[in-house]
Amino acid sequence: MSQPNNPLHGIKLEEMIVALEKEIGWDHMGYLVPINCFLKDPSVKSSLTFLRKTPWARKKVEDLYLERIVK
Repeated sequence: MSQPNNPLHGIKLEEMIVALEKEIGWDHMGYLVPINCFLKDPSVKSSLTFLRKTPWARKKVEDLYLERIVK
């Protein structure tokens, strides 16, 4: 199924987290999206666990990815 109007189509949540961490780091991610999985002992695994269960936080991370990575 093609989704030409969805810039996130085909991009996994893990890819977003890794790209953001590489680009801006955990500290700045925690500043922009203040959630514990970015602020306290951050890891990709803990972030994935939280974001998969928390739609509002996932939306903020997706928006940040679109703003910072997909220009």
